[in-house]
Amino acid sequence: MSNPLDTVVALHKRGKAVGVTSICSAHPLVLRAAMAQAREDGDLVLIEATSNQVDQDGGYTGMRPVDFRDLVHRAADRAGLPRERVVLGGDHLGPNRWRSLPAEQAMARADVLVAAYVEAGFTKIHLDCSYPCADDQTPLTDEVMATRAARMLAVAEKTAAAMGRAGELRYVIGTEVPVPGGAEETIEELLPTTAESARSTLARHRAAFAEQGLEHVWPQVIALVVQPGVEFDHLRVVDYDRDRTKDLQRVLDDEPTMVFEAHSTDYQTVPRLAALVEDHWAVLKVGPGLTFALREALFALAAIETELVPEHDRSSLPEVVEQRMRAEPGQWAKYYTGDAATQRLARRYSYSDRMRYYWPDPEIQAAERRLLVNLTDRNIPLPLLSQYLPDQYQRVREGTLDNHPVELVLDRVRDVLRGYRHAATPSGRRRTA
Repeated sequence: MSNPLDTVVALHKRGKAVGVTSICSAHPLVLRAAMAQAREDGDLVLIEATSNQVDQDGGYTGMRPVDFRDLVHRAADRAGLPRERVVLGGDHLGPNRWRSLPAEQAMARADVLVAAYVEAGFTKIHLDCSYPCADDQTPLTDEVMATRAARMLAVAEKTAAAMGRAGELRYVIGTEVPVPGGAEETIEELLPTTAESARSTLARHRAAFAEQGLEHVWPQVIALVVQPGVEFDHLRVVDYDRDRTKDLQRVLDDEPTMVFEAHSTDYQTVPRLAALVEDHWAVLKVGPGLTFALREALFALAAIETELVPEHDRSSLPEVVEQRMRAEPGQWAKYYTGDAATQRLARRYSYSDRMRYYWPDPEIQAAERRLLVNLTDRNIPLPLLSQYLPDQYQRVREGTLDNHPVELVLDRVRDVLRGYRHAATPSGRRRTA
């Protein structure tokens, strides 16, 4: 059975430098922006949930896989995008959420996790068992990681077969990226994966699949996660340097159905993203970069609100976010160090964007809604729009964008997606040359 991602991989393997953007966000406005962009492009849209974000118990968003699926499908329906052009992916599926448990208990929960994703209709499954559990010897060996991934593969295949969807799933293997949520420390040096290490990952996983009697599933593995030397921390972006990956680029030459998947591509410039695609990183994952742009737009609107709305009627969105993040520091405290002023700047403006974990907070959601209602009820003067959202101002002046707060936010997020679109299509690269 085919999968919409097969076309991307097949074109890439035939020598066309094409790719696909993997959107990792559960924010409704980000999803709306993604659907609008896909509809305009006439393309598929790949939306992924991570194992810490969405699991059988709710994850940090409070959503199970079926809930996330429904959220994405509602966004597609609202945009008029056919559901068959929506691909759902599960990222970093494995024992990450249960690392404090003994390995067997953690893997039992991981089995339930992957089954829940498959049952909900997710067809791109990243098997990631790189996380050591409570009774593991560390570092984990390649054999242990591959054996656990194969165990999850068996669960996924059995679940798909029981639903009459045998052959529909596509898999991603490899783990040389930070844990879900991003790097926890300032990056001093970042080395790309060696070609030897990448080949070892392939060989170990192929052998582990065969031990499960699933060697026939190997062609359904469409991507290998390796580190191309891209990452970001709170203040710095490590840019892609293709000269450092020349040997690595050739590792998949003999794998007819497989490309590389690049994680943490957020904040790379469009030319760097294009170079990644040309060098066979045909799946480009972006998450914090989208909610970073979302925050920029919402905080810009909050500044506009300050100019237009009496103080007692304002949403005070930035202040509400700050209050809630300080009241519940669990999602940022171990990431943002330094004195109080440094932490405050990081909470608001860090590339790592730990703020994205707080958008589901009821008080923050209420403030966001009030902000958008306040500005919907008022006309935003063009000079004021120019001050805070200059790119959107230009489009409003040109008549290509409505001067409406929600449309302004969506367009700011779509600026990020447009960059990925240009990088992932040959015609897009010509347009940005």
